[in-house]
Amino acid sequence: MASRVDNSDGILGDEMGVVLPATKEFADKAVQSLKSGKVIAVPTDTLYGFACDACSREAVDRIYEIKGRKHTSPLAICVGDVSDIKQYAVTDHLPDTLFDSLLPGPVTVVLKRGESSILEKSLNPGLDSIGVRVPDNDFIRLISRGSRSALALTSANLSGQPSSVCIKDFENLWQHCAYIFDGGELPRGRAGSTVVDLTNSGTYKILRSGSAREETVAILERHSLQEQGTNS
Repeated sequence: MASRVDNSDGILGDEMGVVLPATKEFADKAVQSLKSGKVIAVPTDTLYGFACDACSREAVDRIYEIKGRKHTSPLAICVGDVSDIKQYAVTDHLPDTLFDSLLPGPVTVVLKRGESSILEKSLNPGLDSIGVRVPDNDFIRLISRGSRSALALTSANLSGQPSSVCIKDFENLWQHCAYIFDGGELPRGRAGSTVVDLTNSGTYKILRSGSAREETVAILERHSLQEQGTNS
């Protein structure tokens, strides 16, 4: 049975499935859980997600188990700051100001890993690309920085079920998480982030419209990127 706390109380009850506010006072608990290989649930700027250390094979496997998801479905990663992206993916073919215009925000950028990526090969094996997020949410960015690692991130729901905009939406899965961090009901609906492929120089491809397609396309085209398949 999951247990709850509020801003003033200590943790009650069981070790797993504890609900805490998504505030900086509890960020250390999130970071310690991540470092110990556990899965937590956190708000982003779009949906609630399951997060773990992207460099922990056991933790990543645990996320797949919780969601009932096939390992052939890739996970994205989350980093705390735009400047962190280059540690995990190839960015030198893109305009210098592009990421600062797109991120933080409700966008997942798909990039090539490259030989210099410090990501574990066990994350999304066989794929040479990775989806990267820098959500516009202070709490997840704070714990991403504190973990000193990329976070593997995926929506907090069973595979194939509706996405979660409040913690009640995935209450049946609380027991599998060390902590559930409650940031209230998220305002963007259930569309999730806009996913854009930026692996090829000079072009982009929208892989999922998500909640910010129009704004994303406007920024990409302002930076002289052309949609794949269109004529110059």
